[in-house]
Amino acid sequence: MGIRQYNPTTPGRRGGSVSDFAELSLLEGSVVEIVERPNGKPYAVVNYDNGSQGRVKVRPNMKVGDKVNSRPKPEKTLLQPAKKTGGRNNQGVITSRFRGGGAKRMYRIIDFKRRKDGVWGTVMTIEYDPNRTARIALVQYEDGEKTYILAPEGLKVGDRLMSGEEAEPRVGNCMPLRKVPLGMSIHNVEMQPGHGGQLSRSAGTAATLSAREGKWAQLTLPSGEVRRISSECRATIGTIGNAEHMNVSLGKAGRKRHMGRKPHNRGTSMNPVDHPMGGGEGRTAGGRHPCSPSGVLSKGGKTRAKRKPSNAAIVRRRKPGRHQQG
Repeated sequence: MGIRQYNPTTPGRRGGSVSDFAELSLLEGSVVEIVERPNGKPYAVVNYDNGSQGRVKVRPNMKVGDKVNSRPKPEKTLLQPAKKTGGRNNQGVITSRFRGGGAKRMYRIIDFKRRKDGVWGTVMTIEYDPNRTARIALVQYEDGEKTYILAPEGLKVGDRLMSGEEAEPRVGNCMPLRKVPLGMSIHNVEMQPGHGGQLSRSAGTAATLSAREGKWAQLTLPSGEVRRISSECRATIGTIGNAEHMNVSLGKAGRKRHMGRKPHNRGTSMNPVDHPMGGGEGRTAGGRHPCSPSGVLSKGGKTRAKRKPSNAAIVRRRKPGRHQQG
């Protein structure tokens, strides 16, 4: 796992970088047939070493018997269409600005609950997921069921996993917080028992189980916040993989458009009808504290509900951002 730089053939390539995807699985196999098609684009039928069969594009001078490598295709039974909203609600009103377009995706159904207790599962592949920064692992259980889980750092193809009370505190295993040893790094942490993991699901993140008292466990989250959670909530052992994701540089605006993000306009560059900070002669500072089009403060203004029930669960708040300090 690392970052790959390209030769500066274009301005976008000069500043851009990509993941080397070294941790993703590769299928090895041999070409058994080359099929011609009426459109003039032949394909090769490949028998892979794991017993599956697939198709690949015919490369120059490819012939029957050649060895080939390819990425495994996602599990079809765990795919569903990902519908785009363009940042609009059911009435067509923009509620999330600067969204739209982007590459078409299929959503991978991830098992965040990990409720298949006492059944051993084997990691079949480590795959790329376009919907999240983390990698995902395809797990096949002894009864034949297949699921996707978030791939922690150090998980490899062939590793065996288990969920539940009897699971050992090893990387990839899922268990209640009351069974997890203190000081251990965990991810995919539930906030309510049975609701599925909601905390620490991004690339390179992990929470730390810092204390346990009675029916409550105390976690230190990646933001620095210390939070109290029921000991019956489940978590997965280990740190989410692909930690180098934060060092990838996009290099050009087009890569952000592929992600479904449009250019972000400053409020001071708009007209008064469009934004509270718009208008004026020439460049202006906006005339007021920075805010959103609806007037919500964007630099240090509190947006958390004062009477939110889960406020009582926060033992120590995260450190404020740089613009809030002082």
